Amino acid sequence: MRFCDEFDGGFGWILDEFMQRCSHALVADGRVWLIDPVSGAGVEERIGAAGEPAGVIQLLDRHNRDCASLAQRLGVTHHLLPRVTIGPFDFLTIHVTRLWKEVALWWPDRRLLVSGDALGTARYFLSGDERLAVNPLLRPFPPRRQFGAVHPESILCGHGEGVHEEADAALGEALRTARRRIPGQLASGVRTWRSSRST
Repeated sequence: MRFCDEFDGGFGWILDEFMQRCSHALVADGRVWLIDPVSGAGVEERIGAAGEPAGVIQLLDRHNRDCASLAQRLGVTHHLLPRVTIGPFDFLTIHVTRLWKEVALWWPDRRLLVSGDALGTARYFLSGDERLAVNPLLRPFPPRRQFGAVHPESILCGHGEGVHEEADAALGEALRTARRRIPGQLASGVRTWRSSRST
């Protein structure tokens, strides 16, 4: 595990694995909100140094990770798939089916978007030189309408490090080219999986 996505409103930490699971702590008014967190060495110490724990937010139904256990240890509420404003954050409904329920976090004051699974930068998400990509399973029907109302300056992802430069352009391109880049993503996914198996 290593820390990443450091900015004045929080930080992230990412696991060195095929899935590249990434978690985040967002700091607003001295309170720390954890997004889809995985426990790791030094994480709780960083949270304590950043401010008072305020809650754990789970953006994807199957992203259980360590959400419940961390919420219990920190003595805060575990918010599963929130649909109403929490603190400074709004939530966008991204995908709702029997097998996949997901919301995205939007911090309007900072123009910060946090996506649990619909968007990512992990190598197996990407095709060619993409900086940000739609989840491989959503590429045939990318969530253009759901993300169309926001224009982020930064995007944090549940898989892979965030995008902090020209994020709005990266989001537009990811949604616009999702379908036509399916073959490239499939090839990249296979290469990444083989590489992870050989290490």
